[in-house]
Amino acid sequence: MQFKSFEENVEVNAQTVFAIVDGLRHFKSLSKKYLLSVAIGTERNGEFQLEPNAWYSQDAWLSAFEKISNEIGDTTLYNIGLSIPKNAIFPPTVINIETAIQSIDIAYHLNHRKKGKILFDEKTGKMLEGIGHYGYYKFDKQNLIISECNTPYPCAFDRGIISAMASRFKDHVSVIHDDTKPCRKKGAESCTYKISW
Repeated sequence: MQFKSFEENVEVNAQTVFAIVDGLRHFKSLSKKYLLSVAIGTERNGEFQLEPNAWYSQDAWLSAFEKISNEIGDTTLYNIGLSIPKNAIFPPTVINIETAIQSIDIAYHLNHRKKGKILFDEKTGKMLEGIGHYGYYKFDKQNLIISECNTPYPCAFDRGIISAMASRFKDHVSVIHDDTKPCRKKGAESCTYKISW
């Protein structure tokens, strides 16, 4: 189900939160409105500011997404998702479409923490639970990847992230929501996306 965190005390870093500002860059007053309404960021001299090294409540960030969804819609959520790869931390091992899609789950955990502990340790490769996952399954001898996403984030937002990462390495890539599978917009725990090229 979208907009509801899986566990308490989860936070997201400011770089990632900035994706809302970037995704709404043509409507700066809206990004400021949505983030300030959930106590993310500050306003100084009429300018919205995020502390670059700050961590913000995932619950608050999800509330901002829900407000955006209700008032503006899925196209904006998708555009915010497209902004994630420009703003969030991604591992340096991304070299092709396969590693790009695989890296989303690692990046997701690198940009979240629980009780002050980042959910992916780059030194050990250990991933902590509590926020769900971006799945990866590559079909042999086919240009097709399936990603089942069970996160609290909006369906359209996740499709935007996957689209941005896939298109870095392949022209004419297609990322579609698999409507034969469950959907978080309909109360399910996950959404499934087909990435083909």
